Amino acid sequence: MKEIHPEMLKQLKSYYLPGTRVILIKMDDPYTKLKPGEKGTVTGVDDIGTIHVNWDCGSCLGVAFGEDMCQKIEG
Repeated sequence: MKEIHPEMLKQLKSYYLPGTRVILIKMDDPYTKLKPGEKGTVTGVDDIGTIHVNWDCGSCLGVAFGEDMCQKIEG
């Protein structure tokens, strides 16, 4: 797990507000069934930078800072 700088954490929390829609870019978890392209809704960002998401497929696995990637869906 990578440590997050306080300013980066502040930016993540202001960018990925609860209710924000995201799309998964990559996830480095060999046990998940989530695939790139999955969409979901952010429920929050915790103090280590994990973006918590309720995925449309039913999963609620978080996007780990420095390991996984998601992108905000604009519009």
